[in-house]
Amino acid sequence: MILFHWKIGRLLPVLTIAACLGSAGTLTPGFGSLPAFAAEKAVPAEKNPPGDIPDTQVFIDYAAPQGFTMKVPEGWARSDRADGASFVDKLDGVVVSAAKADAAPTVESAKADYVQKLEATGRAVRVTAVKQVKLPAGPAIRIVYTSNSEPNAVTNKQIRLENERYLYFKDGKLITLELYAPKGADNVDQWQLMSNSFRWK
Repeated sequence: MILFHWKIGRLLPVLTIAACLGSAGTLTPGFGSLPAFAAEKAVPAEKNPPGDIPDTQVFIDYAAPQGFTMKVPEGWARSDRADGASFVDKLDGVVVSAAKADAAPTVESAKADYVQKLEATGRAVRVTAVKQVKLPAGPAIRIVYTSNSEPNAVTNKQIRLENERYLYFKDGKLITLELYAPKGADNVDQWQLMSNSFRWK
């Protein structure tokens, strides 16, 4: 499903895809009835992109009822859902969601199914990397891509976003962590802090 957050006159996109693993062990995200925007042209990145998370940003512990904990930015607007939560500040966002899965995703299964559906249903999605990474919580799949934002409801303007998505798996549960910001924003350290802070309860 696609969630929209209104803040300071902007329409902020949060794309949440509940993912599960099929009986054959291939990753089959529940993209459902999402409209296809694959043919949409990528908008240019901002010359001086907003969206840098300040070095002084404080992070607090978030304990999810879905069975995990992680650090999230203090003061960001939080929206809870049955499958997870989102944390949004202006053009930056963090989204976590949980789904059932039969097996851990692999680079191959993610490329074969998950990425194809992401590219087919997202707004001008361009995936640049799909890798397995070793994190404190265990191995995970990291997907790096860019996409267009939803058009602003007033100006119809879109911005180019950079995204990182992490897939964590344990005991039949798949947690998806999505991080997004305007393309060119410098959030490497903050995104690494959040992805590394993930822990299973």
